[in-house]
Amino acid sequence: MQTNIFFTADHHFGHANIIKFSERPFESMEEMNEELIKRWNEKIAKDDMVYHLGDVSLGKPDFTKEILERLNGKIHLIKGNHEYSALRVPERFEWIKDYHELYIEDEEATAGKRKIILFHYAMRTWNASHHGVWQLYGHSHGTLSDDENALSIDVGVDCHNFYPISYEEVKEIMKKKKWTQPFAPRN
Repeated sequence: MQTNIFFTADHHFGHANIIKFSERPFESMEEMNEELIKRWNEKIAKDDMVYHLGDVSLGKPDFTKEILERLNGKIHLIKGNHEYSALRVPERFEWIKDYHELYIEDEEATAGKRKIILFHYAMRTWNASHHGVWQLYGHSHGTLSDDENALSIDVGVDCHNFYPISYEEVKEIMKKKKWTQPFAPRN
């Protein structure tokens, strides 16, 4: 069975006010929590890799543990600014980091590996951005306009119909960008 790779952020499980703040289409926190779990598990299988770019839950640690136990996948956590409870359930994560440089085998990428910078916050520039390295982020809940000239995107649930986004989906979005290498050799 193939292991798939997914990215997501900003679930804010247990946070009733996020419905209003981010204009989420849910009638209650309970409805939001259940729908986010359902959509996560529709896409992600037990052995899939998930990179969650922060703000998992604002609920209490026991509540957060119960939610995390219901989610499929091997979850890697990039810390957001709302991780009090998630950090109290470290055993549910493969690892927990502030920042990560991920390498994915991809025959379409330079030297067969795609490098992706994972961070909770959007950056205007990042390690090797001038060489075409991607940056994935959350935090902004879709409020930052996408820069078609930058190889970065918001992978938060508010931007993707409340679903995690697969590596293949990210790749398709990046192919539509108008990025050009700033220091390309001249002919």
